[in-house]
Amino acid sequence: MSTATAAADVVAYTLRLGDDALVLSQRLGEWIAAAPQLEEDVAIGNIALDLLGQARALLTYAGNLEGQGRDEDDLAYFRDERDFTNVQLVELPNGDFAVTMARLLLFSTYQHELYRRLAGSADETLAAIAAKAVKEVAYHRDHATQWVLRLGDGTEESHGRMQAGLDSTWPYLPELFERDELVARLRGVAVDPAELVEPVTQQLHEVVERATLRVPDLRPAVTGGRRGIHTEVMGYLLAEMQHLARSHPGATW
Repeated sequence: MSTATAAADVVAYTLRLGDDALVLSQRLGEWIAAAPQLEEDVAIGNIALDLLGQARALLTYAGNLEGQGRDEDDLAYFRDERDFTNVQLVELPNGDFAVTMARLLLFSTYQHELYRRLAGSADETLAAIAAKAVKEVAYHRDHATQWVLRLGDGTEESHGRMQAGLDSTWPYLPELFERDELVARLRGVAVDPAELVEPVTQQLHEVVERATLRVPDLRPAVTGGRRGIHTEVMGYLLAEMQHLARSHPGATW
């Protein structure tokens, strides 16, 4: 493999990780001033900011490595929907608070295991980003876990809503573990997501059981986020996120 091809692969891999963090940050930001309690308003805002920080580091690295003069803002605001390679789970609508916590539990449990392994990457920059982010994501996972336990083992109403939240997000879980040729080519640099299936599902099953909920037995959703194929809501999310930058390109404030 040529040096240019190898660099392009690292760019593509870095972008998918950055897109995951960026899109979920945008979704969680929608809860600010709308969370069920003031303390949660602060907490979910901080989680969104953590993810935004991860996205900035990853997109900046991808832009530098790409060498086409694109910075983090260019990659966030001036790519079209099919250019984003985030998993579909992170773009799903927030739904009610139980849906949001179910999504956060699934993604943060996966992301924690991913970053824990990526901290040993042969790519020093990716390893450094992951080593910092894994500490943040441990909090995200614990925060989501506590809410799932509280809602699942709470009232009949909260139990039903939490189960519905798991049922609506669980079909998108398998996409997190899909192995493709890009990851295969980046052996030693990237983390093979298929290796995360056992530790992630084991942790999730333990939380679900403790919350007196049931593990959903549902058919996996038809996905394709890593190939730029998204749900119908992705276009609306990007329109909101990118509107200001596209309306006033080059503006500073």
